Amino acid sequence: VQLQASGGGLVQAGGSLRLSCADSRDTISSPSMGWFRQAPGKERELVAATRKSDSSTYYADSVKGRFTISVDNAKNTVYLEMNSLKPEDTAVYICAASATYFSRYFSDYGRPSSYRYYGQGTQVTVSS
Repeated sequence: VQLQASGGGLVQAGGSLRLSCADSRDTISSPSMGWFRQAPGKERELVAATRKSDSSTYYADSVKGRFTISVDNAKNTVYLEMNSLKPEDTAVYICAASATYFSRYFSDYGRPSSYRYYGQGTQVTVSS
């Protein structure tokens, strides 16, 4: 597995979780990383993304102010800090990496179609 996500679990509403995703693709590098989520019966949603060159970020309106994405380039790891969790945040969270042909400062890192590589996902369940 080249994008290994971890950190999911069961938490009560109002609680916090921190997801991690280690990128072990040694020979290729993506200029941005992101987190998608998919709940049963719903479409996959890009909730947060970051451009690695300058740590610019994108957040979906549904998580803005509650979630924080960050990247440690030295460790090739992206994190998603999730606070004030709500039952509607319950989903499988999937780490993703953008296509490699984009430049380091490409502007579409907040666009779901920019992502080409996906991890296996980690379950987040928020109880009410």
